Amino acid sequence: MAELISVAVVDDHPLLRMGVANSIDQTGDLQLAGQFADAASLKAWMDAGKRADVVLLDRSLPDMDALDMVSDIREAGMKVIMLTIADTEEEISEAISAGVDGYVIKSSEPDHVLSAIRSVCAGQSSFPLNIMQSMARGEIAHNALEALTPREMEIVEFVKQGLSNKIIAYNLKLSENTVRNHLRNIMEKLGLKNRVQVATLAMKEDRRRR
Repeated sequence: MAELISVAVVDDHPLLRMGVANSIDQTGDLQLAGQFADAASLKAWMDAGKRADVVLLDRSLPDMDALDMVSDIREAGMKVIMLTIADTEEEISEAISAGVDGYVIKSSEPDHVLSAIRSVCAGQSSFPLNIMQSMARGEIAHNALEALTPREMEIVEFVKQGLSNKIIAYNLKLSENTVRNHLRNIMEKLGLKNRVQVATLAMKEDRRRR
């Protein structure tokens, strides 16, 4: 029997927090590891040695900016999905820069939230298509990818699939640091800021060639 995916929910709105928790409890492959109303409660839980596979993290917590907790959560070995009402390019870019594995709008259907949890646990990122499209740089020429080397194009293909650096490194028999360096070079060549923009550009190029 497959091991259950454990999830911690952090949100200061009780009804939303309990709603997500109930949705998790009703699945057969997910389990609730804990639910918290603020960053301090989550931090105390982590300091006690508790862990989950994924943390659903509300951006607007009452005691601190949730983005400031992302690195600590990831260093503890947990994935992070940002749960928020905001879908502006600035907000999304900040979350991606902070290192989140997924981004879910609070108005999303429960099934979408559960799907995002499963995706990040499978080593993929989880960003809704409309968010990826909003992050695309419209002024980039369609032939921009031609500036990339064959190895860089291989990495772009994996990024387009939403795979993490770790899985890309495994598939290409490279170190994660090498993949990270390639990705940085790719973004510099294309004038992009993050991997979501890289994936979006690659998908647009695929559609153009059909």
